[in-house]
Amino acid sequence: MQHLDHDRLVFLALGESEADNGESTHLDSCEHCRLEMETLQHVAGLGAGAQGLRDLPDPPEHVWQGIVAEVRAAEELPTIAGARRPVSPAAPTGTAGDPPAVVPSPPAHRRARRPRWLTTAVTAVAAAAMGVVGTLTVLGVTGPDPQPAPPVLATAPLTAYGSTPPDANGEARVFDNGRLHLHVANLPDVAGYYEVWLINPDTMAMFSVGVLGAQKDELLPLPPNVDLEAYSVVDVSAEAYDNNTAHSGNSLLRGTLTG
Repeated sequence: MQHLDHDRLVFLALGESEADNGESTHLDSCEHCRLEMETLQHVAGLGAGAQGLRDLPDPPEHVWQGIVAEVRAAEELPTIAGARRPVSPAAPTGTAGDPPAVVPSPPAHRRARRPRWLTTAVTAVAAAAMGVVGTLTVLGVTGPDPQPAPPVLATAPLTAYGSTPPDANGEARVFDNGRLHLHVANLPDVAGYYEVWLINPDTMAMFSVGVLGAQKDELLPLPPNVDLEAYSVVDVSAEAYDNNTAHSGNSLLRGTLTG
């Protein structure tokens, strides 16, 4: 089966282009391309959610070392599962005192190249890991000497909204350092991604705070001098990869901030 071109999948995942009938049919029937598409969409969502982040603390050194180790390990993986380095049939087995036989590596032109989707997957995992570490670091729950969490200015219990299953729930907390922490649970699966908004209930004016990743906890920066008395409603919506920055109208969770 001929798979869709990687660069074409990137454009589709970013919402820069619409899939034609043939591409849609292929994605419905090809698990390989569909999984790659979902991975790229996840990375795109993480990137969109990180656009406003500027001053998160640096992650611990061991996190970087772990990411580097994982990437290096991935580079050593064979392209085909179970593939082994060829063993020469003439290689001697040796005895207890002999050095092990050295099997030459295959010529450079015959070595399997690491597919680009593996690099994308490693990048996605690293980005997700960094998001979790950044959140926990600011909340003061990591490291050998945990720091107390910043004072909380306002909180909001988040409950299912509209046709959302009733077991979906969450909590929003605004810290005095200008961050909005969200904890969510049991959100329904969506084809796109989850976006967080602050809404003025009197005028229904709203603005986007950021995008939720795959983890249940997210820490998002708020605009400077935001008026939380006016924009008091926290909304979590389901959004599509359609290159439309407006609210979809499909709210999943809502709650009102109180101090």
